[in-house]
Amino acid sequence: MNILITGGAGYIGSEMVGHFLNQGHKVHVVDNLLYGAESLLGYVSNKNFEFTKGDVRLASSVDPLLNWADVVIPLAALVGFPLCKRKPKEAGEINFLSNLWLAKNKSPNQLLIYPCTNSGYGTTENGSVCTEESPLNPVTLYGQTKVDAEKVYQETEGCSTVRLATVFGPSRRPRTDLLVNNFVFKAYKERVLVLYESKFMRNYIHIQDVIRAFDFLIKNWDKCCNETYNVGNDAINMNKMELAEKIQTHLPFEIIQAEFNSDPDVRDYIVSSQKLYDLGFACEYDLDVGIQQLIKGYRLIDSPWYANY
Repeated sequence: MNILITGGAGYIGSEMVGHFLNQGHKVHVVDNLLYGAESLLGYVSNKNFEFTKGDVRLASSVDPLLNWADVVIPLAALVGFPLCKRKPKEAGEINFLSNLWLAKNKSPNQLLIYPCTNSGYGTTENGSVCTEESPLNPVTLYGQTKVDAEKVYQETEGCSTVRLATVFGPSRRPRTDLLVNNFVFKAYKERVLVLYESKFMRNYIHIQDVIRAFDFLIKNWDKCCNETYNVGNDAINMNKMELAEKIQTHLPFEIIQAEFNSDPDVRDYIVSSQKLYDLGFACEYDLDVGIQQLIKGYRLIDSPWYANY
């Protein structure tokens, strides 16, 4: 298949490219290389890999490739509430308007899988579990722009949307600002971890399971087309304290609770991915494996911070 990935040089995209190339697909990446080109350099010798430096806000960057693609995966986004808060105009243009254009211009026969975020659920009360039918209540501009784009794709023929849990694990384009990655980074480098709102619940998924989920949807498109799925590892719905204590089984470090302060990211929810599991998908990477991989990666990294900025 011909697979077009926007934002393919990023944290998820740079790993996804390799996955689909290994399966024999042709992959064309469009990316502005905000975070550099290093994550894609290992693919240039593959005859099925192509790259265009471009800006998804400009139709001229994507339109010439759209008719070529059998599958479109729009990963390009300003990711995370801090970055969107600093750049609200760009967040609206990239996270929403570029996807509005793509939805209007794709063919109904093309497969499109849009990655939303389960941060759109915001907060839940009394331990209730969020399913795909639960109301969305994004608490950040990032969540709002992603949810707005999801609504557009839900009304567009030939699309499937996925609400991703907090992703963790190593990537060719590292990120140490994601929660699990950040906790392991600080535990390994600083031997201390300060927790705010330690009882706030989150759910998580390994980056390779995210990529496997996209692959699963493509291979089961007759069942998955025009549907929305939560994509997380339900075995690791846990709060921040439980996550820190799990990391302590791999690394010695001190946990300090600072409940006198607050975390600006106030998400607090339990999410179920049972709808996707019922189709036959299962996660293969648990939290222990991810922590071990991250520790190994951090032995190689001297630079103190890889983040979205």
